[in-house]
Parts: sequence; structure tokens; C-alpha cells
Amino acid sequence: MVERLRPSGVELVRIDPASAEARQCLAQYFAELDARFRGGFEAVRDKPPDPGEFTEPSGCLFLARLDGSLTGCGALRTLAPGIGEIKRMWVSPTARGRGVGRSILERLESEARQRGMHTLRLDTNEVLTVALRLYRAAGYRETERFNDNPYAHHWFEKALAAT
Repeated sequence: MVERLRPSGVELVRIDPASAEARQCLAQYFAELDARFRGGFEAVRDKPPDPGEFTEPSGCLFLARLDGSLTGCGALRTLAPGIGEIKRMWVSPTARGRGVGRSILERLESEARQRGMHTLRLDTNEVLTVALRLYRAAGYRETERFNDNPYAHHWFEKALAAT
């Protein structure tokens, strides 16, 4: 399924997390985290969710393309009835500042509403300042730690308005 969200050329594609394109995008995401995080990043320490948590009926994964090029990703998974978690939000450095991250976030929020979720949660690292600004601007509020992610410094939650 392809969805054109903005006239700027951002397309979001729902994709199987096990696909080659999804693995390629996630590899770029993890490589950037490894380069940016103090002390690097090891996915196994993050206790990564099973890829099945990002497939129906538990969740979904979207890849973003800007003018045809793979530029980002974002995933949604169910934590508990009515509560979802956003994971794997990433935008390529070459596409930042062009609305890709906001497009991904808005699509994940829409998907969560369609699934009957009333609350979304996410976590992030302190060095990801652009992500912190995006989440705060989108109405996410800092909350208590809700997981044991060793790389997270900030935990956020947002109550979703019904549409």
C-alpha cells in the first residue's frame, strides 16, 4: 500500500519487516545509532522486539520514500489493549528538515487510532535532539520510564484524540 501524504513527494509504504528493503533501512538506522550514541549501539542490548510485533495484527512497519529514494522508517506495536509504542523512527540525514519524520509520525498515529489505541508511547536517546523536538512539537509529553531500554534517556506518552 502506497500513500502520498504531502505534495513534497513523501510516500509511505507498509512493508513486511522481514523484507530486504526493510532490513536495509533498519541497518542504516542501527548504523547511525552506533555512530551517534556515546559508547555505540548494540541492537541485542536494546532487547529488540520480535519482527512479528510489527506485522498484523500486532503492529506495522512503514518505509518512507522521498522522490523515490528510501529515506526513513517507523513502526508501531501493541503494548497492551489501547496502548501502542512507536519504534524504529528514523529519517536519513539527507532528508531531514523536509517533513519526512512528521509524515511518518502522523501516519503511525493515524494507524494507532484505526486500531482503537488511545495512548502512544515512545522512548529516545538524549543525543537525538531533532527527534526530541519533533516529539515535543507533536504533543508528546515526558513520562515515567515504561521500559528497560538501556539507550533511552527520555520516555514520552501522548493521548490520542478520537477522529
